[in-house]
Amino acid sequence: MRNVVFAGAAALALVSASPGALAQDSSKTATYGEIVLRAGFTPDPYRVSVTAGGSIDAYADTPLPAACVGNVADAPDFEVTYEAGRLPLVFRTLSSVDTTLIINGPDGSWSCDDDSYGDGDAQVRFDKPRSGTYDVWIGTFGGGTANATLLVTETP
Repeated sequence: MRNVVFAGAAALALVSASPGALAQDSSKTATYGEIVLRAGFTPDPYRVSVTAGGSIDAYADTPLPAACVGNVADAPDFEVTYEAGRLPLVFRTLSSVDTTLIINGPDGSWSCDDDSYGDGDAQVRFDKPRSGTYDVWIGTFGGGTANATLLVTETP
């Protein structure tokens, strides 16, 4: 199980220090759309069907730290703009294959996970989420692509 949060400045310094390296590009339009959610949103969980995976190996082909694993696309899969309240904000994956999560938060920090939700599914939890935009990549651990569901919830 890997669940790691990285400081934004350090991660951005790594990205800019590696010219030509493949990397996640949060400035690109999210492939499967975007949503604006406010604390207390319904339905909870909010569900999005995606095709997980991509041609970039997050471990080998990006300047992100080693805990960011899985095959992902360069553009985010989904974008959540969130108005925070007192509840945690949790991102989870559901799939028949081993999925991973890479999230770039509103403060520029990177959060990554593989398997914390159990049975090969990923989970990233923000106990005290910030208001702002969360860019989300859903990866596949073994390569290729697969059908997956992204869950966004305030339920721990």
